[in-house]
Amino acid sequence: MERNLKNVLVISFGFLLLFTAYGGLQSLQSSLNSEEGLGVASLSVLYAALILSSMFLPPILIKKLGCKWTIAISMCCYIAFSLGNFYASWYTLIPTSVILGLGGAPLWSAKCTYLTIAGTSYAEKAGKNAKDIINQYFGVFFLVFQSSGIWGNLISSLILSQSSTKVEISEEDLECCGAHNCLTDNTNTTGSAKPSNSLIYTLLGVYTASGVLAVLLVIIFLDQIKSDQAETEKEKLAAPSFWSTFLATFRHLKDKRQCLLIPLTMYSGFEQGFLSGDYTKVYVTCALGIQYVGYVMICFAAVNSLCSLLFGKISQFTGRKLLFALATVTNTACIIALLLWKPHPKQLAVFFVFPALWGLADAVWQTQTNGLYGILFEKHKEAAFANYRLWESLGFVIAFGYSTKLQAYIKLYILLSVLALSMVTYGAVEYLEAKSSPGTPTSTKKENGGPRSQETCM
Repeated sequence: MERNLKNVLVISFGFLLLFTAYGGLQSLQSSLNSEEGLGVASLSVLYAALILSSMFLPPILIKKLGCKWTIAISMCCYIAFSLGNFYASWYTLIPTSVILGLGGAPLWSAKCTYLTIAGTSYAEKAGKNAKDIINQYFGVFFLVFQSSGIWGNLISSLILSQSSTKVEISEEDLECCGAHNCLTDNTNTTGSAKPSNSLIYTLLGVYTASGVLAVLLVIIFLDQIKSDQAETEKEKLAAPSFWSTFLATFRHLKDKRQCLLIPLTMYSGFEQGFLSGDYTKVYVTCALGIQYVGYVMICFAAVNSLCSLLFGKISQFTGRKLLFALATVTNTACIIALLLWKPHPKQLAVFFVFPALWGLADAVWQTQTNGLYGILFEKHKEAAFANYRLWESLGFVIAFGYSTKLQAYIKLYILLSVLALSMVTYGAVEYLEAKSSPGTPTSTKKENGGPRSQETCM
């Protein structure tokens, strides 16, 4: 096997093992650690730390440690979060959430850098187009990585379904489920009853072991990689400082298009936060039980993965505007239906319809918004994607921050409002683009064949 492809597969399966654990844990936080809102508070802190991390740490760590060891050490931050869940309290979960958040941005940046350098290196040796090879490497990575949402949630469902305390949820308890959910922690203790400690420890043990395997895989099998000598010398002469990285991100806000994209970028965090923090708790866990959370999120992950692949193929025929319209209509329909629907165990199929439709819409938000950033800000990609991480993470922080303070219907109205604002400002961006280059087909070409490697660095 060609050495660069071997390294791509090592990173891909390392991320698969790592996010099998983290993805499953994130889906369960609002249900597993519901006391005083500890679970969603930890996620809010996590994304706040990720904001700070993305501003400063990636270029510093990658320069000092190299991509391989930045990936390995950052993975250890994720393992710390799994360990913190063994004895979930404010004194263990919040600090480990900060640690994970600080490691998140360097992990993804180092992965993107590694795959880009590996693709460029192989293209030079083989005499091929570097962009084509880089796109192939990212395609292989996401083909493997996207399935982590399925495996992580499948593990949690299979383990938690072994609980011997099967209880029927009364009609009175079901009144506290859905959009007008009860905010008290002691309401509907049947559906949200925690599994036994032995099952929780078994689950956390499997997740921790998966993370450890990911680190070992990277340390043992991943080759250290360096860019060409000229680039290395250039980096030595012009290493980015904390302030230069920080200021470049906010200087980019002088671009009117970037400011107009802030609501759309934040909406990505809001909608993902609602599904993993609120839908799983006040609809699924409340009416069916915590053991169904994994199965529901498998449905979301599977549809999201398939639609991401599908939309990547058909976007060259439809363009991004039609896909954004599809996502808007789908999300709006889901929000209105969730406002009206009263969840009941007898309507089991409906619990899976919503995450499936949500996964379809989210596939558009992720692929097309990232692609839009790569196309609009091709000359300032680093600052643009730093803004993407910043505003999406801020959306997560806000969504998880108010999760335990507001009823679900209020959060759904907030979602609907942010979505409406996002489409208005996105429309303004498209208008500005059309106005700046009327009758020019190049923007369409770039839209469909833009820098896919940049799209996936988030």
